[in-house]
Amino acid sequence: MALPAWDHPEPLAVDSAPVPEYGTGSLADLLPTLAAGMAVPGVTVAIPELTEADRNCVFLIDGLGWEQLKAHPDEAPFMTSLLASSRGGTGRPITAGYPATTATSLASVGTGLPPGAHGLPGYTARNPGTGELMNQLRWNPWTEPRAWQPYPTVFQLADAAGVHTAQVSSPTFQNTPLTKIALSGGTFHGRLSGEERMDLAAEQLAVGDRSLVYTYYAEVDGKGHRFGVDSDPWRGQLMYVDRLVQRLAEQLPPRSALYVTADHGMIDIPFDEQHRIDFDEDWELRAGVALLGGEGRARHVYAVSGAEADVLTCWREVLGEQFWVASRDEAIAAGWFGPHVDERVYARIGDVVAAARDDVLIIATEREPKESAMVGNHGSMTPVEQLVPLLQVRS
Repeated sequence: MALPAWDHPEPLAVDSAPVPEYGTGSLADLLPTLAAGMAVPGVTVAIPELTEADRNCVFLIDGLGWEQLKAHPDEAPFMTSLLASSRGGTGRPITAGYPATTATSLASVGTGLPPGAHGLPGYTARNPGTGELMNQLRWNPWTEPRAWQPYPTVFQLADAAGVHTAQVSSPTFQNTPLTKIALSGGTFHGRLSGEERMDLAAEQLAVGDRSLVYTYYAEVDGKGHRFGVDSDPWRGQLMYVDRLVQRLAEQLPPRSALYVTADHGMIDIPFDEQHRIDFDEDWELRAGVALLGGEGRARHVYAVSGAEADVLTCWREVLGEQFWVASRDEAIAAGWFGPHVDERVYARIGDVVAAARDDVLIIATEREPKESAMVGNHGSMTPVEQLVPLLQVRS
């Protein structure tokens, strides 16, 4: 008797995931390109569409993806007027990198390296030395920063080459480990209000004949997580940050270039069992799993020793129509974390890596109650999360 035909669609192929543009058009390529244009040794031009400037400022708006910006021209008239300037006048976005999450992206920006090299491969990742999950945004539990991320930042390379280098951000971030390993070099200037940051960033640009200045704003992301993209609070933050961009652009000193970008986009996920799969209540997904890392749309799954193949099979069968589900080696071979993964980073990546394609989350209501309650989410390789602007103003 013939066996019945398998009636489930094939799982998503690992190599069908839209891998970030590492080496030609990702966040990790931005500062090396700018620094190379200022004759800083040890870096090379990676985004060929950009042209040199003596003074460069990067304004990173946390959570403002390309698709969200394009969808809200009324709230962001100034940035909308700059869309054609993105990526050196091509009118195209760049990619964040995988996973599209703040700690990973800020490390990529500051070091000029993809996640497989700088070693912050997710919101949470296993520390192979201790076996514990480490939150790489909050740096908890404590881990020696320079052991975790040993490479110099582009700011440090620029400062050593005589470029005036500065970061202008919230005072809260001045002494955090993430700032130390990703965004240090030159001088940190803490300012509370957005207006103060814009004014000081413009002043810092003018200090040197060659200058590299970074500034940052967080609350677009904050309101998106809490209330959702397109909510009134989110729209209000977009309107505010649009005015900040214009304020900075109007103060640029001569021979300057301002680049406005973001660390990731964001997507709202409905609050129902179809779209939010609770790991803590799903015995199939929990079977053989020692630690659940990452975040809802970009999971690192660490298996009990010996159960790696079974966990991969189960996750692929349960989730494979909605998530790209890969083994560690498959994800690395596909280039999800960049063209190369350092040996010290290898075991930080999950035995199984799951990246959402559809509008779905793997939440964990007991382990991660706050994260599981967020409206807006990000992390994966879909265009809404992955694509970020690279708007340009030159003086």
